[in-house]
Amino acid sequence: MFTEEIRKHLTEDLIPFWDRLRDEENGGFYGFMDSDLTLDKTAKKGGILNSRILWFFSNAAMLLQDERCLADAKQAYEILRDAFVDKEYGGIYWAVSYDGKPVDIEKHAYNQAFAIYGLSSYYDASKDEEALQLAKSLFRIVETKMRDEGGYLEGFERDFSPADNEHLSEHGVMAYRTMNTLLHLLEAYTELYRVSKDPEVRARMCEMLDIVHDHVYNAKERRQECFFDLEYHSLVDLHSYGHDIEASWLVERTLEILDDEEYTAKILPILHAVRDCTLEKAFNGHYLYNECGQEGVDKTAVWWVQAETIVALVNAWQKNPGHPEYLEKAESVWEFVKEYLIDREAGGEWKSETDPDGTDHRRPMVSLWKCPYHNGRMCMEVLKRLNG
Repeated sequence: MFTEEIRKHLTEDLIPFWDRLRDEENGGFYGFMDSDLTLDKTAKKGGILNSRILWFFSNAAMLLQDERCLADAKQAYEILRDAFVDKEYGGIYWAVSYDGKPVDIEKHAYNQAFAIYGLSSYYDASKDEEALQLAKSLFRIVETKMRDEGGYLEGFERDFSPADNEHLSEHGVMAYRTMNTLLHLLEAYTELYRVSKDPEVRARMCEMLDIVHDHVYNAKERRQECFFDLEYHSLVDLHSYGHDIEASWLVERTLEILDDEEYTAKILPILHAVRDCTLEKAFNGHYLYNECGQEGVDKTAVWWVQAETIVALVNAWQKNPGHPEYLEKAESVWEFVKEYLIDREAGGEWKSETDPDGTDHRRPMVSLWKCPYHNGRMCMEVLKRLNG
């Protein structure tokens, strides 16, 4: 198995790379590094990036019993608490300046989700009750300010008046609801429920699973739809292979934490269908394609898609040990990652995306979106599941 390589990659590549991005002068972590590895110390710091760093180091600290990782998690927590939280209206800003002043003050449900996710894990790692209370306060913000009777909305101004969903709309549409935000709210609530056992959080998790079943899943195509109007009419013909392979194991984690036989029976067949359809259409034996839209299949090898594919395949093998082909495929993706995505000049962090032949697209190494969450989580999931 490849667990020893994964452990070495996590401890000798990913953790040191992100630890070196600590901003000792202004707090938190630096927010941008280009593909040439030029670090911009005055770049704004994104809420999503910071929350994902918080999640990464919190979980690394727990898995490895590493005090330096816990200190890094505290570094991310303190700037989230002190700079990203809107002290007047509540909620998390989209971004702050390099020295912690609000610069992108809009609120987005997706951003709140990752703050809840990171804070819940940090509470588990540190037992800092303040972090749990902040996570719960953001949960209440989402539930009272960022949803309607039909489900969750997307973008808001600072005072939670409605705003266009520019951050999570793509492919020429302006979506009122997205599968992506729903998926990561469910992920965040799952982590919050795991550490708090709050019955209200559990109830909202069940509601989201109902939305997945009733509106997001397309049974005919065996996929999730991506962008919706308020009534959940799909706005674009798009199969997001990466999000579907991610959901196939991430929502199963929700079912495991929820531990409800009715919801497991209702949702698990959907997850299996989505996984199998995605592998049939998008796995070429070495890596998973990005997506398929109106212009055809995008065969770009995107970093986070490969990370989520490895976890999904290991999960599938773990639940079906009589099918070693799942583990073999996971190891094949890892071989592709080692050859084409891991950037040794960058100290082992992954390139954002490449062509099928490994040609680098020269995307940023660190940005508002490029983070240690997907590939770091892959490493930790593999080690936990394969007893590495």
